[in-house]
Amino acid sequence: MKTTRLRHFLGTSTVALAMGMLLQPQAHAAQDGPAILNSKCMGCHIPEGNNSFSRISHQRKTPEGWLMSIARMQVMHGLQISDDDRRTLVKYLADKQGLAPSETEGVRYAMERRLNTVEKFDDKLSQMCGRCHSGARVALQRRPAKEWEHLVNFHLGQWPSLEYQAQSRDRDWLDLALKEMVPDLAKRFPLDNAAWTDWQKAKPNAAALPGQWSFSGHMLTKGDVRGVMTVSAEPGDTFKVSVKGQYADGTPFDGSGSAILYNGYEWRGNVKVGELNLRQVFSVLNGEMQGRMFEAEHDERGLDFSAAKAGTAKLLAVQPSHLKAGSEAELTLVGSGLAGKPAFGAGVEVLQVLEQTPERVRVKVKAAADAANGPRAVSLGDLKGVELAVYRTVSEVKVVPEFSIARIGENGGSTPKVQGRFEAEAWGKGADGQAYRIGYLPAKWSVEPFDERAKEDEDVKFAGQMQADGIFVPAGAGPNPERKMGTNNAGNLKVIAQLEEGGQTGEGHLIVTVQRWNNPPLP
Repeated sequence: MKTTRLRHFLGTSTVALAMGMLLQPQAHAAQDGPAILNSKCMGCHIPEGNNSFSRISHQRKTPEGWLMSIARMQVMHGLQISDDDRRTLVKYLADKQGLAPSETEGVRYAMERRLNTVEKFDDKLSQMCGRCHSGARVALQRRPAKEWEHLVNFHLGQWPSLEYQAQSRDRDWLDLALKEMVPDLAKRFPLDNAAWTDWQKAKPNAAALPGQWSFSGHMLTKGDVRGVMTVSAEPGDTFKVSVKGQYADGTPFDGSGSAILYNGYEWRGNVKVGELNLRQVFSVLNGEMQGRMFEAEHDERGLDFSAAKAGTAKLLAVQPSHLKAGSEAELTLVGSGLAGKPAFGAGVEVLQVLEQTPERVRVKVKAAADAANGPRAVSLGDLKGVELAVYRTVSEVKVVPEFSIARIGENGGSTPKVQGRFEAEAWGKGADGQAYRIGYLPAKWSVEPFDERAKEDEDVKFAGQMQADGIFVPAGAGPNPERKMGTNNAGNLKVIAQLEEGGQTGEGHLIVTVQRWNNPPLP
């Protein structure tokens, strides 16, 4: 999210610790949830019958949202609860009072820790809510009007100066919050709606998840990855997980771990791949998984992930997804239930099928020298759904992400550095003049001052180093006596990508700012 001010209720805990609480599977009997509610929550929340309680039963949230609520009760109200009971309670509440899949569409980036996402909410929500935390945190909960009003009052009670601080004094914050935002939020994000009612009826059984899942992914600066994830059932909607795959450069992607399923489709897992501890935040629906894996201690280091279960005929990806006219290359089709003859569209000839399994088809292809610029629909028998970009020239280069935040920090300390990670995305123009995405191409990387102030302050010298692979490593935290007025190593930089082939350039924006002291599961 394009913000540097994040609030939450976990004190100075890191997101790794908080999400570790959420993601460690713990098998409990279904009746444990109501029992814990009665023993731990009834002292403050009034029973309303049928295992319902004041406030609690009038909200719906993601697993991360319920985790933050319980943590807030611990920090602010002295709730004493064990880690095991907290996990049980999160599971119970997320199952009983979660969100339907359609209610999380467009805002899953917050759960998936895509912290460089630039949000696109209307001005009212962005200015009234998104100045202190992400708009997604609001959009990932459901309440009736009275509960939204309680939330407004909670904000003012917890932060009494809210109305008068610089981000609020340009408006009558409380009057707008109560008279305009409460009705608006109750209409946009209501407690009761058809989506939730329908999901409760159609919620699938977790018994369908064990088996093999063919997966495809991409990690910025590292490249494409593919393989098979094997899932085996454990008690209480928990699973054992093993992955076996590799990156395009041949680096192994092998490991094992565990996962838990919330609300019929919210998959959360811990998998150790090599020496890295990775989190999994996926949506699992209709035999497919979509989401992100990221390092527990460095959520900026992550990969997009999609998978299809064995028995589901699905073409997930072609790797790489681009081919230059006049060249030969090896392409790999990734998916599940793969069978049939591969085809890559006009001007692309299949020279040889090198390997064919239900999860992977490797082929040697050649693009004609006069092949037209543009995307081609890829097919394998009756399977379709992915494209191959054929290009002769690159018309534009985009730095991905276009906007990024890195953070100074301590090597091995409690507030580690947050890197900036970039790739050069090439675009072309088809015969119709329309722009189309080619894909990520090798580039040379550099940084420059973003503006005159950054040049005057020598931000390029002090903020950190851009590596050859597109990874920006920020400088250390704390005052720097070499800088003007002894300030820290923050900076405002322009990121420059120059394609190794052709030399075209693209620009991005990188803010190097201070440490993440508070880092909630939902920013």
